[in-house]
Amino acid sequence: MDSDAWEIIHIPDKPTHPPEHQPTLKVYASVIKPKFANTLVSFLCKIAPLEDLRHVKRVRKKILPDHAFWTGEPQLTVILCLAPEDNDHLNHMPPDVQKLVDPYELNPFITQVCKYAAVSKEEWEEQCKLWPTSFHPPTYNIDGIGGFSEDDTQLICKFMRVAIDLAVSGHKPLVNAAVIVDPSVRKIIASETDQVYPSSVSGDMTSAETMSFKERGESNHCQSIDRMTNASSEICFNSILEKLNSSLSTVACLNPWQWSLQSHDSESQWHPLRHASIVAVESSSARDRYLFPNSTDSSIPDHSQPSDADCPAKKQKTNNHSQDVPNDNKEGALRDPSIEKPYLCTGYDIFLVWEPCTMCAMALVHQRIKRIFYAFPNPTAGGLGSVHRLQGEKSLNHHYAVFRVLMPEGAHNALYQGLKHVTAES
Repeated sequence: MDSDAWEIIHIPDKPTHPPEHQPTLKVYASVIKPKFANTLVSFLCKIAPLEDLRHVKRVRKKILPDHAFWTGEPQLTVILCLAPEDNDHLNHMPPDVQKLVDPYELNPFITQVCKYAAVSKEEWEEQCKLWPTSFHPPTYNIDGIGGFSEDDTQLICKFMRVAIDLAVSGHKPLVNAAVIVDPSVRKIIASETDQVYPSSVSGDMTSAETMSFKERGESNHCQSIDRMTNASSEICFNSILEKLNSSLSTVACLNPWQWSLQSHDSESQWHPLRHASIVAVESSSARDRYLFPNSTDSSIPDHSQPSDADCPAKKQKTNNHSQDVPNDNKEGALRDPSIEKPYLCTGYDIFLVWEPCTMCAMALVHQRIKRIFYAFPNPTAGGLGSVHRLQGEKSLNHHYAVFRVLMPEGAHNALYQGLKHVTAES
């Protein structure tokens, strides 16, 4: 496989902009006398807090030349509050802020500050030319943020090929496919497709929630990528192009509400929420129940015991099984009672053909997925870069890294053009 024809790009938690063209917001500001600084800032923090601009320093300090008005003292300029973006009038300040103008001898004016916190030193230096901001380099350390080795790139491309092959093989309409991988042992934990429509579910399909991992076939859910044949890992792009003749409207994450326009047989195995990511998570859970039959099912809360919320000191199990067991024997070792059950999907990667919708992206937050790779953007409902960026939501208690895998130019362009054609019609 020629990995040089593939490209893996990191999708950051906020839109990228050139350092010299960063988004800005308007604010009211005023020069103040140093003797008023502490009292005035205290008032402003109460009546006009800058909750979404915590990276912006409220007070700007500038050393004045000797011939300036306040000789020997620094000039302090304070941000009073946000200003409306649609006009430059000074009479739109909130009444509580206006009351401070005369007592503190303020002379308000409108200026601009950067909307987002800097993620690089170059961005920070440009921001400070407008107004001083604080800079905190990213502290997370997730493999791939700084680039991938050749070996890692080869593996990522192979897993993405498996996902694409799964999406186009044996399905009349195109569907999304999800492949969950344990990167520490290079094994596929679960591989599933959309099950939103009866036509995308095989006749004897049973929900992963009710079918045991053993019944579903362990070999189909724990494959070593090193053992895959070229026939199973090599994707025929002609097959993909042929599938483009059918509508992409049946890809669940691209059109989350398309199911409501279809007629469904009530006896068929389908559900509007069974997107590929959700089904793969269920399959991973079924695997855990099979490999760890004596473990308490984490999906059923035991109200007789204190919950994790009541025990803040309790830490999640994040070790990727047993590190001292050879890769070929790890699946057998997982049945050893001394080996701890993994906590949800902690440390796992997931490969998706299409960018997940916000529902699926949030489900992957709850599952503690480490990295998400997708091949094609989701311009209608994408939750990881196209419409929303859930990976940048500060209020969440877990954050994953997101990457887009660009296929060889010919196949990529053909699929992407087909995607744009369908989404334009929907």
